[in-house]
Amino acid sequence: MSKFARRAIVMKSGVREECLCFLFEGRLQGVDFTIDGREVGLYFIEPGDFCGELGLFDKGPQPEYVIALSSSIVVKVPMEIMRQVMLNSPDVINKLGNRLASRVRQLTFQRSLLALPNIAQRVCCQLWSLVPVADRNNKNESELRNPPTHMEIAIMLNISRETVTRVFQALQSRQVVKRDGPSRLRVNDLALLKDLAEGKTEL
Repeated sequence: MSKFARRAIVMKSGVREECLCFLFEGRLQGVDFTIDGREVGLYFIEPGDFCGELGLFDKGPQPEYVIALSSSIVVKVPMEIMRQVMLNSPDVINKLGNRLASRVRQLTFQRSLLALPNIAQRVCCQLWSLVPVADRNNKNESELRNPPTHMEIAIMLNISRETVTRVFQALQSRQVVKRDGPSRLRVNDLALLKDLAEGKTEL
């Protein structure tokens, strides 16, 4: 079990990692860099999820960096042990396959957000994707723990931090979201946030 401070590197790009990382507490983010050196956010990793699974199959280098967005606790399991478990357990292979499929869907969704011409809708879509699935249809409110900063959202959406801040100010003025300390963001109106994300309502 390893502890990582905020912005610490959990997995390095271009390096053959020897462990699969399971997130126990906190939030991680997969990031890469463009040719001109700009940071690009690829996906978020929530507690109970894992990363580094590609190396299990091809023994190749880690394709992107994984960093801690908040103080995080990660359980590292050696790749060789996981390979042995994987080869002897169809259930583990099935779970890894489902995880890879989920990651591809997540990356496809993230790419689709970049095509949205309405920037406010882009930010609202990103926020909606962070709402726990269990809360989306059955509750009026939700709470995001250890939410990404405005800058961390900005690099996911290829926009400026200032733009994200302006969208958040508009959301707060309409009482859609509210900060609850440094590590919590309350979503007070899930239905409205969903409508904003789907483009049914403009901010």
